[in-house]
Amino acid sequence: MVRRRELARKGAGVLRNVDVSDLRWRIVDAKDQVLGRLASHLAPLLMGKDKPTYAPSTERGDVVVVVNARHVAVTGKKMERKVYRWHTGYPGGLKERTLKEQLERQPERVLFKAVERMLPRNNLRKARMRKLRLFLDDKHTFVDQDLVPYVLPPRNYQNDTRRKTLQGGYRYVDEGPYETIGEIDAGASEDEGHASG
Repeated sequence: MVRRRELARKGAGVLRNVDVSDLRWRIVDAKDQVLGRLASHLAPLLMGKDKPTYAPSTERGDVVVVVNARHVAVTGKKMERKVYRWHTGYPGGLKERTLKEQLERQPERVLFKAVERMLPRNNLRKARMRKLRLFLDDKHTFVDQDLVPYVLPPRNYQNDTRRKTLQGGYRYVDEGPYETIGEIDAGASEDEGHASG
């Protein structure tokens, strides 16, 4: 007699209702990647926008396997301020949960929702989301597939003054207001020099 649990494990590396012929299998490591930035790179892969055969009305995107989905990073104070809201359908049934609470309860849903909301809202979205497979840690069930690693390009800190550091852990200060103060002080000293002469 075959148990139901064994069947689920046996078919864990299979995508149901997905035509995977002529599709690439991509693997992405989400560890310490910024949530929105990662989702904005995964959505075009699911749509197939990086292929020359892309057409908006066809579904030819790649299968994307994401590992370490629980270790995504967020910037700023989003951990406390970002809120997920939904309604049960009953009067007074508005529910909400912060990002921190969501990561404790269902960490895979955070990245799933971010990618889903970056896809176009049409009839192909459900089929595209079937090809996104999220795993909380670095182990996955698609070991038999030929997975092509996808590496995100490095973040651009060019305009981010907060990331520039000096020796000894000191940081640059926004010099804009201080330059105007210096100009005001220099102008005041010149006026005093003209008045005394």
